[in-house]
Amino acid sequence: MPQEQNWYRLDNAGVLYSALKKEKYAPVYRFSAVMAEKADPDALQRAVDRTMPRFPSFRVRIRKGFFWCYFEPNNKPGPFVRPDIANPCQPMRDKSDNDWLIRFYYYENRISFEAFHAISDGAGAMSFFRTVLAEYLRERGADIPPDQLLIDMDQPPEPEELEYGYSRYAGKRVRRGRLERTAYANTSPREPFYTLNVTMGLMSAAAVKARAKERRATITEYLTAVLFLALIEKQRAERPRREKPVALAIPVNLRGWFPTRTLRNFLLTVRPCVDPALGDYTLDELIRYVHHFMGLSLNRPEMQATITGNVRFTQNRFLQCIPLALKQPILAFSYWLVGVRPYTATFTNPGVMALPPSMQPHIQRMEVILGQATRPSPHCAAISCGDTLEVTFAGTGVSSETERRFFTCLVREGIPVKVISNRAQQAIF
Repeated sequence: MPQEQNWYRLDNAGVLYSALKKEKYAPVYRFSAVMAEKADPDALQRAVDRTMPRFPSFRVRIRKGFFWCYFEPNNKPGPFVRPDIANPCQPMRDKSDNDWLIRFYYYENRISFEAFHAISDGAGAMSFFRTVLAEYLRERGADIPPDQLLIDMDQPPEPEELEYGYSRYAGKRVRRGRLERTAYANTSPREPFYTLNVTMGLMSAAAVKARAKERRATITEYLTAVLFLALIEKQRAERPRREKPVALAIPVNLRGWFPTRTLRNFLLTVRPCVDPALGDYTLDELIRYVHHFMGLSLNRPEMQATITGNVRFTQNRFLQCIPLALKQPILAFSYWLVGVRPYTATFTNPGVMALPPSMQPHIQRMEVILGQATRPSPHCAAISCGDTLEVTFAGTGVSSETERRFFTCLVREGIPVKVISNRAQQAIF
């Protein structure tokens, strides 16, 4: 295996997420696989130990330089497999867990993987987790032959897996940004630290796809419109003096437009927005709006111009000369100004967790959780595996009204939903 690098530069997303990382907050997400059999922690630990050397971009710790944070290889013991906890996606704290930025948990037949968002996006994390699960099943005696969906453990890491995709595709033209209006915040009283309320809805992927197809929309567009409707109805029920715009942050995997095999962050966020002050919206109208918005927003020239602007921001000479201790508050305030204030919620759909045929009988479904937001409002995420589509709401707020309205809308649409939650003695419906 080629000699490992001594350090790794943070990508654009990593620079931002590292600036937000605090003792009580860090952008963390979770993928879980619900297995056909009870999880074996010893086999899982062996699989993790074998897999980690193949993924240098995940086997890192974050370090603070004078001007910038950076990654360096983490050669400490770990990451350790441990029993699951009631409140997932805990902050990644400095000097704990041997500085690892990923975690593995097990509970009954569930295997979970958590990651600090600075090291990878959902697409990269799914590739990594799928490989870990394949190794785990091999440790359990299953015959899992090589497959194009699995990263070859016997081959050294390819340079493109560590690629800084944003820099590769930055062009010459920059899209002019603008300061968006403040959106409906959708907050509620905060739970005691650290309490993350998680509510999952399980439904048939085929049923949702059929409903979306009737409206000539994708599953993501359909679920986005349902979330819009839930948030509009919730704000209206609160009887504000003036209704604010409802805006969603929807991460987009750029690999479909800018080919790369990078396992690091490579995404952009689009902002569909509706203004309830203009009048009532039906679900069909919201679906058509989202469909056409996504069609207009997701084009290569505009996305490349946005990539270019983001890259040039981190290359700004004035910003580079500011010491890290002063730079991080600036970046955190910039994030609040352009990444929090203009949005009501985040909705991400990493898509289908494709599995080789040999792995399919061993995995019942997949789950995904976006960790706590910077304010007590819920994030929303969806993932499908086989015919099971799972949608999660997770947040530190007391209210469960958003998820109640969302899942109720799907039931009205004729889509049966099984709801499970870690909320203690609290009914969602």
